[in-house]
Amino acid sequence: MRSYLLRRLPSALLVLFAASFLIFTILRLVPGDPATSLAGPDASPATVAAIRDRLGLDAPLLSQYAHWIGSLLTGDLGPSYAIGGEVSDLIGDGLGATTELTLAALLFVVALGTAFGILGATSRSRWIRSAIRVTTTAALAVPPFVSGVLLVVLFAVVLGVLPPGGRVAFLDAPDLAAQYLLLPALCLALPSAAVLGRYLKDGIERALAEDYIRTATAAGVAPRRLLWRHALPNALPPVVTLLGMQTGHLLGGAVLVEAIFAWPGLGQLAEQGLQRRDYPVVQDLLLLLVAVFVVVQLLTDLVYAWLDPRIRWE
Repeated sequence: MRSYLLRRLPSALLVLFAASFLIFTILRLVPGDPATSLAGPDASPATVAAIRDRLGLDAPLLSQYAHWIGSLLTGDLGPSYAIGGEVSDLIGDGLGATTELTLAALLFVVALGTAFGILGATSRSRWIRSAIRVTTTAALAVPPFVSGVLLVVLFAVVLGVLPPGGRVAFLDAPDLAAQYLLLPALCLALPSAAVLGRYLKDGIERALAEDYIRTATAAGVAPRRLLWRHALPNALPPVVTLLGMQTGHLLGGAVLVEAIFAWPGLGQLAEQGLQRRDYPVVQDLLLLLVAVFVVVQLLTDLVYAWLDPRIRWE
């Protein structure tokens, strides 16, 4: 397993390097200038030039990129241009809320996806299978900004059982924090749970159609034992890979869901940074999300290799 990890590390580092260069370049191609935004609409060209010099924006792009990478390697993210404060403090303040939302959504994905997959593959009731098919189709077809509004209208306005938005820290009031977390986590998890459920359903159905399963069924082995001891483990390796990919989608989707439910995470920070052309905040935040996605994929590959030893030898 260690040698397999060492073989995967160079590609992960290459992805991070390429992502950092793309993020830096694309941000500079976006219309707008941080110096002009900071100086105001009535500022003179001399004032704008002075701000550009102070921020280092008049240096060659490759020099700016090298300075940014060097600061990242030393752990010094530097100050924010427009929002104010250190970038590390701003990201640290929102990281906890986004991590909390993503982990809660991931729990929903695993629970709902597993239920959809197992019931869809093994239930003998046509109504249950139809209900699961309709639910997963709707979860995939309805975008989060629509499902989020529908959840707020149903549970916060009509029924009045859950708050429509905001956040309470778990350490302050766990029961109240769970109520604030439920709707955004569910909204974020629904599309990924539908994908996972359909993928798991197909994998279980393929496993149950194998010859050894039919032989064991003819020999009188209990269906539940066949499902949990044979079919489900054989369907898990590709599902684990899919779950790792969906975790990355959850991180990306959290930006939109946080805006819908006024969740004070990294999504709001990214929105503020883009609106104010705050390069340090946006580029550090985007690279952090890419790094998290790369780490999740690396861990997913390790779990896949552990479940299927043939991957390590290949």
